[in-house]
Amino acid sequence: MSVADLKDRSPRWAKAVAGSVTRAYALRTAALRPVPDFLVIGSKRGGTTSLFRYLSDHPGTFGLFPQPRGKKSTDFFFPGQHHPRPRSEEWYRSHFHTENYRRLVARRLGYRPLSFEASPYYIWDPRVAGRVRDIAPEIKAILVIRNPVRRAWSHYQERVQNGVEPLTFKQALAAESDRLDGELDRMLVDPRYYSRAFDWYSYRSRGEYLPQIMNWHAHFPADQLLVLRSDDLYRDTQRTMDLVCNFLALPTHRMQSTKPFNSTWRTTEAVPTQEGQELADHFKVHNLLLEEYLETRLGWS
Repeated sequence: MSVADLKDRSPRWAKAVAGSVTRAYALRTAALRPVPDFLVIGSKRGGTTSLFRYLSDHPGTFGLFPQPRGKKSTDFFFPGQHHPRPRSEEWYRSHFHTENYRRLVARRLGYRPLSFEASPYYIWDPRVAGRVRDIAPEIKAILVIRNPVRRAWSHYQERVQNGVEPLTFKQALAAESDRLDGELDRMLVDPRYYSRAFDWYSYRSRGEYLPQIMNWHAHFPADQLLVLRSDDLYRDTQRTMDLVCNFLALPTHRMQSTKPFNSTWRTTEAVPTQEGQELADHFKVHNLLLEEYLETRLGWS
């Protein structure tokens, strides 16, 4: 029986005690734990989970410490109200492996392993980039962008499945401006304010990628951000992951599986015709400007 099996079969109280002891140890050794080397910052319903899983399978990467199954993020850069108490930089560092452990692994690998976390919220909240820069100015980031029409539909379906969206897709799109009205201003005034509407119901707005990318570039050099299309991630996964490895200065790795993760189930791929056309019309100029900025064709017309 493996250690993981023993943990799975342990009583809940035993898991809680073990977790508390491990976190206390990690906090005491936080000064020995570097901040992550890179982040996967989004986009929501764009392939963040798949990219996280593909990267986790690389022998030269570490996720969180200790490694919880499937947990992508510390949520450290969420607004303060998302946590019951303010989180310190030491708390953040406690979630990553020590430099001594990395050196041990590096001797086996022949190169230094990298640590990371992933959250699609990080690109969306304009306050996050500055907070990341303050703690880790040399960090690299990877953004996966998806056809914004399909992204909006997938985002809406997820909200419906989670039981928090009572409106039809047409109604939700019509209500988006009212739902988000004033929320960004309140966020910028109050660093601790978390807007559920801004996070949950931003179906159209979240697909306007250019302002989000420009905000990240305002805090980091362009060569510290890699922007990928989700189409490429899924259609030619190995080649795309080779590009990611080159960006991170990691050796390329032959993938064992290229199946997608966290794809919405119980849904259809077909975007409703009327709403899809309205969204396509809305995003036309946004996509053209994004293509000019990135100097690449996106193929979303």
